[in-house]
Amino acid sequence: EEKLAFLGSAALSRLAMEEVQPDVKQNWLNLTSNDFDELMPIASKDVKATTKPTQEKAIFKLFSLGVVTARDEWVYDESPSLLAGKVQYFMDAYEAERARWREGRQGKRVNDFVAREIKWTSELESHLVRNNSLVFEASHIREVQYRPYCKRWSYYDHIVTHRLYQQDSIFPVRGAWTNRAIVYTQPGSQKSFTVGASDRLADLHFVGAAAGSECMPLYRYDEAGTRIDNITDWSLAEFRKHYQPGRGKKAQPITKLAIFHYVYAVLHDPLYREKYAQNLKREFPRIPLYGDGRGGGEGSGGEPAGDAAFWQWAAWGEALMALHIGYEQVAPFALARTDLPDEKARAAGQPPKCMLKAVKGEGRNAGSIVIDSETTLTGVPPEAWAYQLGNRCAIEWVLDQYKEKKPKDPTIREKFDTYRFADHKEKVVDLLMRVTTVSVETVRIVEAMKALKRA
Repeated sequence: EEKLAFLGSAALSRLAMEEVQPDVKQNWLNLTSNDFDELMPIASKDVKATTKPTQEKAIFKLFSLGVVTARDEWVYDESPSLLAGKVQYFMDAYEAERARWREGRQGKRVNDFVAREIKWTSELESHLVRNNSLVFEASHIREVQYRPYCKRWSYYDHIVTHRLYQQDSIFPVRGAWTNRAIVYTQPGSQKSFTVGASDRLADLHFVGAAAGSECMPLYRYDEAGTRIDNITDWSLAEFRKHYQPGRGKKAQPITKLAIFHYVYAVLHDPLYREKYAQNLKREFPRIPLYGDGRGGGEGSGGEPAGDAAFWQWAAWGEALMALHIGYEQVAPFALARTDLPDEKARAAGQPPKCMLKAVKGEGRNAGSIVIDSETTLTGVPPEAWAYQLGNRCAIEWVLDQYKEKKPKDPTIREKFDTYRFADHKEKVVDLLMRVTTVSVETVRIVEAMKALKRA
């Protein structure tokens, strides 16, 4: 109101004006003035599309969005057996509509014709029109990374899964595979930059709703199922040229796996993320080559120089990836557990009321997690809350994903609403303790990065 009043009473000819010009990429607001364009590109659409190795001038050849199901409640579940039941019901309903469509489709639009008992999409309708059948295959049920520190079982299929993008070349639908991927917030998303890692299929919204997940895999698979390095020979040569220009016989050679870990570490570097925050919102990340490339010892700013700097960052990346992928195997943090019977619920023959609430900040109950009306975990260290992935810390991602929520899909709500937190309580308590360890260790590594003097 004050601004409008000022403009309404001011003479335009007397106002001081500042001419605004866009930058070279046509950004008008939040302009940056840094060296981002001089850093090594992590990926590009041109590199992804080219068939000429000499033009692969980025670290990764292939990248892909996470999968889109467009029907999460149908194709994700805590239980593989319950998931199988839902998918079989879905397929039976589709097959019934396919038979009905073949008999009575004349003069009808498929959108007006099919019953809406299951979740239809334009893609599924096109399969019906093309008379493509659905046959249940148990091998398509696999554990996937749905959200940070939250796995689900999913039915992964070319028809039932709405959009695979290039995930079939990363985690193939059929055949054996071993892979891992760096997963980060797609440029242009509303969410702040978030990065994680997965050794299995990741959902499009791994980093949260209103944000897409971009996956940069270590390997890719061709149509014959052959595994191929996804880190380019060009990037390997560039890293070696920078860090080991005159490598001695005893020097450890830089490898593509080490580059993969180096990239993962840099994407966690708090100084990098602060300096290039605006760039990361708009385009693919670019990677600085830390250290001055002189071969060993320390750089002029106190940072390890040359390959010593590279291996320091690669070691951090390897440690972070081990934590973030192997979070279910880390030692649980020693949180104190208090159990006080909920007499009212027990008298009514009901399970304790699900709460799943984090208590941060200050006060008598600070540093605690309320599991339900009977159980509380205490002794959560401040560092655990500091490990943020978007607008939540890692612990809060777990709490949010295991809450009891009524399904939105009417058929799922009527026939398959079987989730009860009480059935998963002990698993979640154990997971929270382990994710607390992951959080504390991640913050410790990130703080070490922050404290490192840069060359």
